[in-house]
Amino acid sequence: MKRTATAVWNGSTKEGKGHLTTQSKTLDKTSYSFNSRFEDGKGTNPEELIAAAHAGCFAMALSLFLGKAGFTPDSLEATSTVTIDPEKLEITESHIMLKAKIPTISKEKFQECAEQARAGCPVSKALNMKITLEATLL
Repeated sequence: MKRTATAVWNGSTKEGKGHLTTQSKTLDKTSYSFNSRFEDGKGTNPEELIAAAHAGCFAMALSLFLGKAGFTPDSLEATSTVTIDPEKLEITESHIMLKAKIPTISKEKFQECAEQARAGCPVSKALNMKITLEATLL
């Protein structure tokens, strides 16, 4: 299975603008720029998209690992915060904050499944950076 996305950029790094379109059209000429990436400008940026991909992949992987252990979550809320060092042009970390409601699971089994998902989701495997996890069972 393959998925595609297209980026179009026009102009210099700081003054230019671009847009992103995904195969599904969920993003359809969605704007991005230097300001949306390194300041507070309107539009998305690669790090935000990596964070969304990581949070979504982690939550699905955790649901899989929980299912294999005999648990069905009521809810999993995963938030990924991706950090970029603009001086080095290096993405350095993805920190996942998880809030989960899972009936009858022990804290130990919950942490075990969360760690399996942190290490085992396809996006975690693709990222070459520090990945940390803070998991809370509600």
